[in-house]
Parts: sequence; C-alpha cells; structure tokens
Amino acid sequence: MYETQYHRATSVEGAARLMGEAEDGKFLAGGMTLIPTMKQRLASPSDLVDLRRIEALKGVKISGRTVRIGAVTSHYDVSINEELAKLCPAIVSLAGHIGDPQVRNMGTIGGSIANNDPAADYPSALLALEATIITNRRSIPASEYFVGLFETALGSDEIVTAVEFTAPDKAAYKKFPNPASLYAMAGVFVAKSGDKVRVAVTGAGENGVFRLEDAETALATNFSPSALDGLAVDPDGLLSDMHASAEYRANLVKVMAKRAVAEIANRPM
Repeated sequence: MYETQYHRATSVEGAARLMGEAEDGKFLAGGMTLIPTMKQRLASPSDLVDLRRIEALKGVKISGRTVRIGAVTSHYDVSINEELAKLCPAIVSLAGHIGDPQVRNMGTIGGSIANNDPAADYPSALLALEATIITNRRSIPASEYFVGLFETALGSDEIVTAVEFTAPDKAAYKKFPNPASLYAMAGVFVAKSGDKVRVAVTGAGENGVFRLEDAETALATNFSPSALDGLAVDPDGLLSDMHASAEYRANLVKVMAKRAVAEIANRPM
C-alpha cells in the first residue's frame, strides 16, 4: 500500500490552498474514475482533496433560460430536477442514463468533465449547448475547454465550480451504450435554437468529444432525419477497440444522430 493524505475541503478557497500545499494532489468529486485508477495503481496521489462537502458547488439554478449547474451536483440530482426537465429535458434524460444507480448517485458533472473521459456523456451536451465551464479563476467556453483524450484546459490546481448554458429551443441526446459499462460507444447530442443547429459526438473520437459539422450544415436547411441520409462519417480519427471498429462507430454516429433529430422533430411544441 502507498500512503495518501485525505482532506475534506469546506470551501473552494480552502480546497485550492490544500492543493497548493500538496506534493502531488488530486481533487476528488464523485471518484468514479479516480478511485478505480488508484486501485489499479495507475495513480498514486500524495493527497486527495474532497470537494463534495462544499455547499457552494451544489445544485441547479435557473434564471430565465440560463442554467447553472454546480460542479459537485450528482447525475441523479440533475436527472430529477423538475424545473430543468421543463426547460431542457435532454440534459435531464442524459443524466438519468449515465451508468447505474450507484454511479448516478456518486458521480458529479464537474468530476465527469474534469476527467474528460472520451466515452463520458456530459462533454457532448456541453459542446453542443455552447456551455461555459466556470472555475475558481476564469470562465472557459466548452469549445476551448475539451482539449483531447483525458485532457482539458484546466490548470493543475484549478477547480471547476459550475457549468452554465442557455437552454436551446429543442435538444436530444441518443447513445449506443456498451452493454457492460453503459459508457457511450457513440453518443450524439443535437441542440437547435432558431435556425442554428449544433451536433456533438462522444464515445467515438480518438481525441474525445467533437462537433459533427457536416451534420450541422445539413440540418440547418432541413431539420429532419432524412437530411442525414447522405451523411458520410469519416472513420479516420475514430476509436477502434475490442468493442467496435472505427467503421462500426462511424455508422453508430450517423444512426444516433438521426435518432436524436427524430426525437426533436416529433416532439410537440
């Protein structure tokens, strides 16, 4: 066994101070990735700074069409928020289909995007919704935040405090889950506001989440599943592993995109 010091932070400022004093510290939110990584000896931080007791990082706040979700808000709490369900049901549905009940009760939105797992669900939503990731130092557009596979724009001692976005007119998220882990083998989030459409893909890219710009262009003039009939998703740059080849994932991306558009198109105004 290796020695790890555990710290329970009660404020964002205190958490940042503890991390600054640590030799090789890690922030702990839900621990859904960090704890298994430590168990496998793939990570051995000198200190763990637990953010889960910081009240300022919890909860969903809605003002008009602006949504702000605190970083340590659990997937479960997002999934049962009735006010959010009326304004942006797609994000509520997404949260309700992450992992299993234990994962949804322990996992947090901040932990998910800080880790930026290539198969995580939230990154596609935040990219499609043009969200802003707010930290203890600055605000980062989602388009600049997700850098690559397990990489973000965060500094080593920077803390995600919330995410914020303007609710779209309509949106939907569809994923093809791995039957064992329920991670997305391909997940597509489609958001429509007026004539503007954004499509983001998770679970399929070698460099993590990405926008599907050809689909956006097609849907901007004809928002229907048939607009994607001629879409050719390039398998170059897509993941290929024991679960699915890059070519198979390319097809999944197109199918999930069409399903998301169909859900939006068939939803009553």
